[in-house]
Order: sequence, then C-alpha cells, then structure tokens
Amino acid sequence: MATIAKDIFKAYDIRGIVGKTLTNEAAYLIGKAIAAKAAAQGIDKIALGRDGRLSGPELMAHIQRGLTDSGINVLNVGMVATPMLYFAAVNECGGSGVMITGSHNPPDYNGFKMMLGGDTLAGEAIQELLALIEADRFVEAASAGSVTEQDISGSYHDHIIGHIKLKRPMKIAIDAGNGVGGAFAGKLYRGLGNEVTELFCEVDGTFPNHHPDPSKPKNLQDLIAELQKGDAEIGLAFDGDADRLGVVTKDGHIIYPDRQLMLFAQDVLSRNPQAKVIFDVKSTRLLAPWIKQHGGEPIMEKTGHSFIKSSMKKTGALVAGEMSGHIFFKERWFGFDDGLYAGARLLEILSASDNPSAVLNSLPQSIATPELNIDLPEGSNGHQVIAELAAQATFEGAQEIITIDGLRVEFADGFGLMRASNTTPILVLRFEADSQEAIERIQNQFKALIESRPGLTWPL
Repeated sequence: MATIAKDIFKAYDIRGIVGKTLTNEAAYLIGKAIAAKAAAQGIDKIALGRDGRLSGPELMAHIQRGLTDSGINVLNVGMVATPMLYFAAVNECGGSGVMITGSHNPPDYNGFKMMLGGDTLAGEAIQELLALIEADRFVEAASAGSVTEQDISGSYHDHIIGHIKLKRPMKIAIDAGNGVGGAFAGKLYRGLGNEVTELFCEVDGTFPNHHPDPSKPKNLQDLIAELQKGDAEIGLAFDGDADRLGVVTKDGHIIYPDRQLMLFAQDVLSRNPQAKVIFDVKSTRLLAPWIKQHGGEPIMEKTGHSFIKSSMKKTGALVAGEMSGHIFFKERWFGFDDGLYAGARLLEILSASDNPSAVLNSLPQSIATPELNIDLPEGSNGHQVIAELAAQATFEGAQEIITIDGLRVEFADGFGLMRASNTTPILVLRFEADSQEAIERIQNQFKALIESRPGLTWPL
C-alpha cells in the first residue's frame, strides 16, 4: 500500500509543504489517482499547468509522469495563471485540467487544483483520490500517454480582447505581488487600450516584496501608495495564481469583493433580468437587497471556489463571487474564477465614467471588519470546534442563524460570522453593522462565546 500524507487532501484542493507533506512521490501518486478517476469517466486528455513557485517544475514533471504512465495524454501549457489553465482545460481538453499552485500560501507550499469533465474536484471527490492511492487502485495502461506542449497565452489574451470593449482608455496600476499573473496582466490590460503601471510583476516564487494575497489590507499598501503619487485612476491586485482580484480606488479605499460583486451583478442583470447571483457566507448583508433591487435572485452559498462553481452549474447563475476575491462569470465567459478577466470586466464598466473611484465609492457600505483569524491549537478540527461552540451559543437579539457554513448570526442592524477555514487550521470571523455601537455589541457576544473555550484567543 502506498503511503501519503492524508492532511494534504483539503476541501477543495490538494495542498502541502513541499518536500515534507507534498513530495515528488506524492505528486506521482496523485497523478496516477487522477488518471484512474479520469479513466472511469472515459477521459483520456488532461491539461497541465503551473504557477511561478520554485517547486513547480519538479512537481509538474512527477505528476505528469503519473498521468502519462497511466495512459493519459497531457497538454502541458507550462507556467500560466490558474484561470489560463482552466481556459485550456475547457477549450482543449473537455473541461479536464490540473493546476500546480500554492495560490496565496507561503513560498514553501504548493498544491493541485483539479477539474475533470467540467467539474471541479472537491470534498468527497478529493478524498476518493486518497482512497485510490491507499488501495493502490491504479490503471494499468496498454501504452503510455503522450505529452504535447502548447502556449495558450495568446488565445486566452485574444479571447478577452475580442469581447471586452472599453468606452475609453484608462490609466491603471497593477500589483501582482511577484505571482504568475504578473507575466500576463500588463500585456492584457494594454491590449484593451489602457496605460498600465506595473508593480512587482516579475515572477518570483520567493515573493520578495509582499505576500500575494489581496484579501489582506497590508498587501495592498504599495498599490495604494502608487495610486496616491502617480496618475493611475484605479488599482488592481492579484494573488499568487491570479484567480483572485483586489481593487483599490484613487483615494486609497479598498473595494472588497462583495462590493465588487454589486457592480458586476448590476451590469449582468442589466442584460439578463431575473438572473441568479451567488455570493458566499462571508459577504455583506447589503448584497442580497442590492441584487433584488436590480432584478436578480440572490443565493447565499458556502465559501470555497469549488462549491461556488458547483452551485453555479446547479442553479444556472450567471455571476458569482466570494469575499476572498474569486469572481465567476458565466455570462460572456466560462463560469470559472478568473482575477485577470474580472479586472477586465471591471475596467469595461468603469471606463464609462470619468471618475471610476466615485463609482466604486458610491456602492452601498456598512461598517465592516476584514477577515479576522483565530489560530487553532495543534490537532484541532475547526468544524468540530464550531459545532461545539454553536451548541452552547445564545445570541441576544438574533433574527436568524444561518448554518450553511459555520455560524452566521443575523441581527436587525448587522451580522457576525464564525466559520472554520477549509485550507488552514484557523477560525475565520467577520462582522458588519450599521454603526460602531452595533458592531461592538455583536462582537462582544462572539467574544464571550470564543473566550469560553480554553485555547482560543479573541483576535481584536
């Protein structure tokens, strides 16, 4: 029986520390397991790409060998952003692809995002890969699969340039945080007619300037400073594999993804009345009324890019988003999350205004916290911790308690959320309210609950 670290098999991807939990042997076995699952679905061709991490080439070689040894033909698209791999999978391989990426994790991490036959692997499907490996249930191929190398950046670029039409050229600043998006973003946005100032667009897997995670305000400070000193009208930031978007206004305000989604929903609904719009449980309580006001149907979903994509397929939603920065377009696009494309769609909308920052700043807003994290004691199960806390919780003044993903408590003047991360051993909190007094009242109820459990520390 093959041995492999079980804890790298996460809720919606495979991720671990390179050389420790995620080894070259593990990559080979994962390739063989994916091939076995593909063969059971009659799939014989899979696209394969990697981000700019230093461990990428070696992991790619081993997972590719696992695939081809099992008879899978591989379309190797080289170093690309995750959405470019999805693009290749959809257009060249019937919706099957594997992306080697550590996303926004530290440099010593890497992992795999996977889709087969148009479905993103998540939850049980990822655990099935582990079961195949542990049982040595692999495919004995009559002959090895082939490897074809192809540069898909041109067709991806042309596809976007072909249908995104700006009303006027804009001056923008972009910050790729030395992630792989930096290799493609500047050319894309210049191709749309914009003047582009680039920050940290040299791909460097050590991420020497700041961490490539635009959901954290500290990682947007360089972009904010550039907007203040330069003549750019708007700032776009990307995570390590460019499937997430961060947005900053000229006056230094961060437009979090749930407010970005307001603008995208309004735009999509102007062409598609009554369309469904999906958002994750961490999003603002102002989003659902906004969607209804613009003629759409709001749907709250659990957090996670694979869960959102699955829900989009099930409901036929045309646009979706989550607080981490993943934005998904089905209208005029393919339904997968793409930070580079979301940036292009944003510029298309904003180019109709002489003051893009005013458009963004005018979107409804409450007092809200960014995501707050509580580190869990070693060996803790975050979902179990949440369940145990929920069982003993009482929330004074609560109007509704939503449990699709953790514990979201709705009050007349705000909400509080506590959920377990599916990727790291932390609890994630977020609060929003109409006033400072209300947000403090809600936080105090959660604080009392959290501090009732030994080992948990209130993050504020």
